[in-house]
Order: sequence, then C-alpha cells, then structure tokens
Amino acid sequence: MRLVVARCEVDYSGRLAAYLAPAVRLLLVKADGSVSVHADDRAYKPLNWMSPPCRTTTERQPDGTDVWTVSNPSGETLRISLLEVHHDSSHELGPDPGLVKDGAEAHLQRLIADHLAALGTGWRLVQREYPTPIGPVDLLCRDETGMTVAVEVKRRGEIDGVEQLSRYLDLLNRDPLLAPVRGVLAAQEIKPQARTLAADRGIGCTVLDYDALRGRDDRDGRLF
Repeated sequence: MRLVVARCEVDYSGRLAAYLAPAVRLLLVKADGSVSVHADDRAYKPLNWMSPPCRTTTERQPDGTDVWTVSNPSGETLRISLLEVHHDSSHELGPDPGLVKDGAEAHLQRLIADHLAALGTGWRLVQREYPTPIGPVDLLCRDETGMTVAVEVKRRGEIDGVEQLSRYLDLLNRDPLLAPVRGVLAAQEIKPQARTLAADRGIGCTVLDYDALRGRDDRDGRLF
C-alpha cells in the first residue's frame, strides 16, 4: 500500500463531473490498483475514489507538479494534481486472513472444544460436527461419568435451538453404542422460554463466558 499526504486538487469525469479544490489530503493506492482520496474527517468514507480494475499513470508537468491519471475500462477518469507532497511511503501488508466475527457459532464451537471445562470437570471430546441423518451435532462429548452428551452451540439460545437438539437426541439415543445420550444447550445468552422448554425435555443449559473462553477474563478487575 502506498500512502501519500499531499496538498492536491482532484478532477473526476465519468457519469458526472466533480471537483475537489486544493487542500491537504491522504491518498491511498492499494495493491489491487484502487485509488482513494481522504479528508481528515468523514470516518472511513473517501471524498473520491476509483475501484479496480483501473490503471494509474503519472505525468510530470513543466512546473514540476506530478499529475496522476486514474482510469478504468468504463471511461471514468480521476485526475489528481499533487501540488505539494508532505509524505510518500509504501508498505507491504501481505495477505489478510479476513474478518472473524467474535461470538460466531463456529468460533464458539472451536473454543468450547478446546476448553471443555466450561461444560464440566472431567469432560472429553468425542467428535466435533458428529454426523446424523438430519445434520451434524456440534459437539459429541463424554462427561465425567462416561455418559454421552450432545452439545448444541448457539450464540443466543432460543426455542429453535432446543427443538433442534431434541431431534438430534431422538436419533442418537437409537444408537446402542451411544445411548443413553443427554443434551446440553450452550450459548452466550439463553432466553427464558428456551430454558423452560429445555428443562421440560431434560436438556441442560450452560451460559458461556466468551471472554473467559478466550482467556481475556479480567478477574482482578471484578468486584465479585
């Protein structure tokens, strides 16, 4: 990525015409060829930009000013005149792993598999995504007594999650190698209606402490 802080003026022509009067701005040139012009406000939104595929050429004017011309196959043109350059640097960022949403169910499932103590002492994992004819059980475990436990992981535990786990239990308990199988609904938040239905069906409920699972639980900062 190339970062340029410069006093510049910008002309855009394409679907309409737009002009930015001379001012100090940040110019971002990314590895994909995109170019964007930013002011020191408006959060993340650029004042103007050109998305890939696009091509940038630089032309030195008689007065020493560099002019970037950014164009795309659609005929749009972004013309940036660099009147005074304050900073110009390039940085190799490398490939990005992408955004991982905190608390997503797949992420919670991996965390619990790595920290089964959150469900109970002495538990061990049999298999993640244990297959059944109606879909995989998130976690199949054995508790401290050796009993099989099917764990359904949700970010928010609701009636649908209890119903889903009930269907899994019905199938799993038909397997003599697994039966008897009990169920646990594990979630960061469990709705009262889901707790009531779970209790009626003999399903346990466990509320997950996400920060504790990630090792970010600040116990010293707690009052109790």
